[in-house]
This record gives sequence, structure tokens and C-alpha cells, in this order.
Amino acid sequence: MDKHLVVIGGTAAGMSAAARARRGDPSLSITVFERTGHITYGSCGLPYYIGDVIKDVNKLITYTPEYMKKERNIDVYTLHDVTDINTQEKYVKVKDLKSGDIFKQPYTQLVIATGAIPVVPKILGVEHKNIFTLRNVEDGLRIKELLSSGRVKRAAILGAGFIGLEVSEALRNWGIEVTVFEMLPAILPQIDEEFAILVEDELQKNSVKLYKNTKVVEFQASDENVIKILTEDGRTFESDMVIASVGVKPSTALARNANISIGPLDGIAVDKYMRTSAPYVWAAGDCTETYNLVTRKPAYLPLGTTANKQGKIAGENVVGGSAAFPGILGTQVTKIFDTYVASTGLNEMSAKDAGIAAVSAKIVHTDKASYYPGSKYIHTKIVLDKNTAKIIGAQMTGSEGIGKRIDVFATAITAGMTAYQLNELDLAYAPPVSPVYDPVLIAASAGIKELEKA
Repeated sequence: MDKHLVVIGGTAAGMSAAARARRGDPSLSITVFERTGHITYGSCGLPYYIGDVIKDVNKLITYTPEYMKKERNIDVYTLHDVTDINTQEKYVKVKDLKSGDIFKQPYTQLVIATGAIPVVPKILGVEHKNIFTLRNVEDGLRIKELLSSGRVKRAAILGAGFIGLEVSEALRNWGIEVTVFEMLPAILPQIDEEFAILVEDELQKNSVKLYKNTKVVEFQASDENVIKILTEDGRTFESDMVIASVGVKPSTALARNANISIGPLDGIAVDKYMRTSAPYVWAAGDCTETYNLVTRKPAYLPLGTTANKQGKIAGENVVGGSAAFPGILGTQVTKIFDTYVASTGLNEMSAKDAGIAAVSAKIVHTDKASYYPGSKYIHTKIVLDKNTAKIIGAQMTGSEGIGKRIDVFATAITAGMTAYQLNELDLAYAPPVSPVYDPVLIAASAGIKELEKA
């Protein structure tokens, strides 16, 4: 048969793979199957859509199936669910969710980009119609429809990670009462507790109620719309809607059923070329495990940036390339009300868990020259390998200027730089942009002092 690439999944990794393969081989037949009704959408923008910062959901959608066919000659089928992969006979079984028809699609090469699925907490009553997860466009549409109805005066969020807290701001935009429940003693596991406390202050300032160390054990429908929330310690709360944001897990059922190897963290195991254990089958994005550049161990850190990069590498290699994905640091940044939060690499706890002897330093400094109007304080923490002086992690909170600064730390970690080398970087300076000594350099200097005391 003629060469035919089949891609399972039409969002970040899947469409990146298909587009890259098309550039590499203009004659290749390419078919993409996506089980939802939309492709190439910015799922990271969904909290801003439900918060009405973005009015039109179509602004989040980069391309349509019609565009991909006309401009890229890629056949994209939405509402088509791949239900089985046969790696021996090289075909996938597909169900058309509109008609119910089931058919086989042969392939010569296959990319699995099934993404991640929300973790739905095993709580009695979680099936209530006003309890949601937020993962795709359809979820966003349902949530915003309920918010727009005017029936929601109180909302609850389960989970105080980046997404849960972004959603808290989105819901406060509607002027409703917001309560966040977190099972753990601290919010935002990506950052150390003293930084998480700064974010808690921002939540309190914006009238978000936060209950840490609080496990929700049951939902009860007191009437058609009101949900009673019961906690393990015997308290009862009421809400008009609940958004569960307790994490995601890799969508690997198809791969498992096809006897494709699964890694220790339950993602599809791939090598640096995004190849799976099955011949002619690649995988990319949130369904896969990757490699942590600091710990040098498998990692599962589902991020849109990673998915797009991995998809491109898979697509290039499908058509004969040899591109390699080096690994990740899990670099992240977000805005929670008026505070920005960013992290890269390891925090102190994850360094300890990885068996790395670490020292850290914290500094507070302005993001601009202190005399320049509008200057704000940035809190920065640098984490260093005690034995090598290499930078292994950083965290920042403060103004929007932390976004690019965390990228400097990520670059330094990737390059294997020490605190001494980071301290010598020639960084840009102008009073409206940065102090003479940027917070990155001040943190490096503070880290050196800690190293020399250790």
C-alpha cells in the first residue's frame, strides 16, 4: 500500500506531528482522528474563556479541519473515536460518533497523541450535572453556559494547582463566591511552601476562600441545582457548581490494549525519537512519559509546550528524520489575580526526593530600578546542587516580569551552568525594565553565599 500516516488525536501533539510530517513529505497521505468536535485549540486559554476575558471560544481555535485539508492536504475527522490499534496488521479501528459506523483504517506509520484525561475524584455524588472538569472546548462551553445563566452564586473548586487557581480567578470575574478545597497542607506543589503562602495572600485579598488539609468525601444534591459538599472532618458547604481540578493522567488505554510498553509513571514509554515499543508507531504529548533533565529519570509533566515540541519531533521522524527530544524541566508560569508565579526544575522537596543534596537562597528585589514609577517587588528562590554548584531549580512570584526571568533560569539549568557562571551573565539593563543587578543575578549571588557557608 502507499504510505499512509494515521494520527490519533487532533490537538497540540497530534496536529504538530501531522503538520511536520506534511512539510517533510508532501506526497504522504495523512489522516487525523479526533474524538471531540474541535482541533488545534489552546486548552491553556480555557480558564480565560470561562472567566470572560476571552469572549469568543473560536479565538482559542487555531485551525479547522477545512483549513487543514485546503492548506495542508491533511484529512481531519472530528467526532471520530479510535477504539483499537492492531500493530500486527497495521490498522486502527474507528467509530464515527455521529453515525455510529465502525470501520478500519490501515496505516504504514502511526502517531499516538491521545493526550491526558482529567482525574475524576472517586467521591460519592460526583456525577451531578453541575460538577465539571475543564480539559477541552466542550467542557469550557458547558461551564460558561451555566455561568451565563445567572444561576451560579457560589462555586467550589477541588484542587489548588495552577489550573484550579486560574479557574478561581475566572469565577471571581463573574462576581460569585469561590471556595477552593485542597487535600494537601499547601497549594501549588510545584513551588515551596514559603512561596505558596504569598499566593495564598493573593487569594485572600481577592475574597477566595481556601481550605487546606480538607478532603471532600461526598456531594449531595439538595435540589436540582444546589450541591451540598461534605468534608471528611464533618463540615458541610453549599455550592451551585463544582469544578474538579485535581490533576490529569495519561490517556493510555489504546496503547495498553495494543501491548505497547507503558512506563513506570503510567505514560506511554518512548525513546528520545518518540518511538514506542511497537514498530512504525510513535507517540507524543500528554499521553507519554518524558525525561527530566535534572534528575535524569522518567518524568510525567503534561505541558502544552512539551506536547507541541514532541509532536514536531515525531512528525519529522515519521518521514525519515532523526530529531531527538532532549527532555524537560517543567518550566511553568501563570497569573493568579495580580500575582505571577513561575517555576523551573526542582524545588527543595523534589530535590530531596531525587536524592540531591541541595542548598537554596531567597531574595526580594524590585523588577525595575527602584526609583522608576511602577516598580514592584519580585520574590526569587534559587536551588543549587551543593556538590557541583549547578543550578537545579528556581521559583519566582511577583510582577509579570518574572516570565522571561524564569526562562533565564531554565536556560542556565539546561546548559549545566553553576551559580558562579550565572552570576557573570551579561543581562540587559534599563531603568524601566530592570535594576542594574537583575533579580536573577542577585539570586545567583545569594546562592553562592549559601554554597560557601554549606
